[in-house]
Amino acid sequence: MRVLGVDPGLTRCGVGVVEGVAGRPLTMLGVGVLRTPATADLSERLVAVERGIEDWLDEHRPECVAVERVFSQHNVSTVMGTAQASAVAMLCAARRGIPVALHTPSEVKAAVTGTGRADKAQVGAMVTRLLRLSAPPRPADAADALALAICHIWRAPAQNRLQQAVDRHTAHATKGRTA
Repeated sequence: MRVLGVDPGLTRCGVGVVEGVAGRPLTMLGVGVLRTPATADLSERLVAVERGIEDWLDEHRPECVAVERVFSQHNVSTVMGTAQASAVAMLCAARRGIPVALHTPSEVKAAVTGTGRADKAQVGAMVTRLLRLSAPPRPADAADALALAICHIWRAPAQNRLQQAVDRHTAHATKGRTA
């Protein structure tokens, strides 16, 4: 499975592509940060993020896009920018018919470090180790994007089995009512 991880943000939007399957060594195919100047108009910044995401989708052709789920922060303007960049990434993927998965920050941290309370340094260290890199990707937004992709690769099989079980249960329950 090839996954584009997106750590959304307007000033720095981390992007990283990881390929592999759960239980096997993973391979990083690319990592970077899309940057927009804080002084630019919001609409221009969103277009720049969109162009950057589109370029990554064109170059790497992921099977899925994993985006960090926006969570409540104390700074409303920060959460708004994060949500807007997140929506751009989801829109770009949906336009191409690429499935989108949302993962919370604590879910990603738990997947790659074993604890949902890990700090950025711990996440970067584990991403470096898991992908057999010589140094942690910088800035942290890049490492976070790779962590999102790793999290999805590892969790997608279990999530798919759970969804299939729910679908079977729902179909069985519906069939029983119509009989």
